[in-house]
Amino acid sequence: MEILGFLACALIGISLGLIGAGGSILTMPVLVYLFKVPPILATSYSLFVVGITSLLAAAEKSRRSEVLMAPALTFGLISMVVVMAVRHYLIPALPKSNYNAISLILFGALMIAAAYSMIRRSEVTAKTSSESFFALLPYAVLIGLVTGVLGTGGGFLLIPVLTQVLGLDMKKAAGTSLAVIALNTLAGFALDLAHVPIHWSLLLSITFIAVTGSLVGSALCRKIRSQKLQVGFGWFVLVLGVVILSTEAVKIFNSI
Repeated sequence: MEILGFLACALIGISLGLIGAGGSILTMPVLVYLFKVPPILATSYSLFVVGITSLLAAAEKSRRSEVLMAPALTFGLISMVVVMAVRHYLIPALPKSNYNAISLILFGALMIAAAYSMIRRSEVTAKTSSESFFALLPYAVLIGLVTGVLGTGGGFLLIPVLTQVLGLDMKKAAGTSLAVIALNTLAGFALDLAHVPIHWSLLLSITFIAVTGSLVGSALCRKIRSQKLQVGFGWFVLVLGVVILSTEAVKIFNSI
């Protein structure tokens, strides 16, 4: 099962490097179902894996001038504050037994939403917009909530905003998204360090494989069109989200 988990980690990295989003949505299910990490702990692990992988992938894209610092800092700083507030105040207050079941159901629903975003994104083009960054506050808060509660990067939410509201092309949107994800997730993990037990050998092994995958994805991004792969990956995430929702719904039904 762990071998399958490590293969899935490589897929997470490749997706982040290739299309700038989507892969992080797999991190928590991989940790929970393949590595048997409890859901509430898996969100902390996910923050680290996604954060380090996104940071290195963003650095690579920055060298190709595919990261725009103004929107990255605007989204990153606002959503980072939300992530830190959620991890510090909300998560410790939640009952662990209820959180485990509810978080997985929410995650299944989130995966379906992410899949829809990835599939639909291939059908839209960037729009030119002079939208004020202040008008983007609700989006940044939403991304912070998703990252803080479920440990995912939120790139599937962020990229449509960057392309459709700010008018960025897909390559710059993907690079900017990675920078925002890195800020959010690593800030959340830093807060968790004080009260979360970390199995460092497992976490670093998973992260190393995901990082290697992201470098492969970044290299492939220069040679192939990512749109078709994005759609295929979106359908994969959709099926997996439905499976997770069904599995957790059956568990709840049987426990009643």
